[in-house]
Amino acid sequence: MVENHKPEIIDVWANPPLAEMFSGLPEVKRLFEQSGTAGVLESGLSPAQIVDQMDAAGINRLLVTSWVRPGRTLASNDRVFELIQDYPERLLGVAGVDLERPVAAVKELGRAIQELGFKALRIIPWLWKLPPNNRLYYPLYVKCIELNIPFCTQVGHTGPLMTSETGRPIPYIDDVALTFPELRIVCGHIGYPWTDEMIALAWKHEHVYIDTSAYLPRYYPPQLLHFMNSYGQDKVLFATNFPMLELKKCTDQVATLDLKAEVRAKFLNGNAKRVFNL
Repeated sequence: MVENHKPEIIDVWANPPLAEMFSGLPEVKRLFEQSGTAGVLESGLSPAQIVDQMDAAGINRLLVTSWVRPGRTLASNDRVFELIQDYPERLLGVAGVDLERPVAAVKELGRAIQELGFKALRIIPWLWKLPPNNRLYYPLYVKCIELNIPFCTQVGHTGPLMTSETGRPIPYIDDVALTFPELRIVCGHIGYPWTDEMIALAWKHEHVYIDTSAYLPRYYPPQLLHFMNSYGQDKVLFATNFPMLELKKCTDQVATLDLKAEVRAKFLNGNAKRVFNL
């Protein structure tokens, strides 16, 4: 039975809708075209326009991630801070760093969290062609534990035209969770087509979580919905991958999912509050 109650909604994976960022990500153009949101790639959105779309979708808070790729910063932590600073109760930052410069990366992560007030670190493995168990990540994991913030990443196949190997939950996420059991790991994009592996790891490891970014709720795999509605109700977080997916379309479709009331509340905000210390 579908519940009519509308709890607070926190979206844990949004990208800064900046035209200058997407100009440095030609790999995502086809993905946005398939999603019907390619117009954002050229024009971008202002902070006020972002919040207007959040209001229309009933989303209370949006976690906006910085983007860095080898040799180039696409949306720096300072640029994301500039984007979100006028709406501190609605827009929250997620740090990005240069993975290939580990000492500078650790320092920058500390600055982003302690000075800019960001809430997590996100690294996109396919951008670097390095899986999460590569040694370059390890100093950042230690820093995340010290700062008591989650490490966010992408799992599953790569929608952009890049290799998908780095997105395999097993062995990569499994290795990291075994080496750093204290690290909270939020695995975005469901893990498809290795969703069963991702569910298994979220069950196996106390601090491994799944977020639903990049998938419209009508396409959530049935085994994920079963996991959410039962023994995994504390393990799955709502996310969109905005602006690739429209916020209102995602929340409208979430409202039609057959979720228990307590599961819906955990999925839409409770788990995010706990994992991101909100």
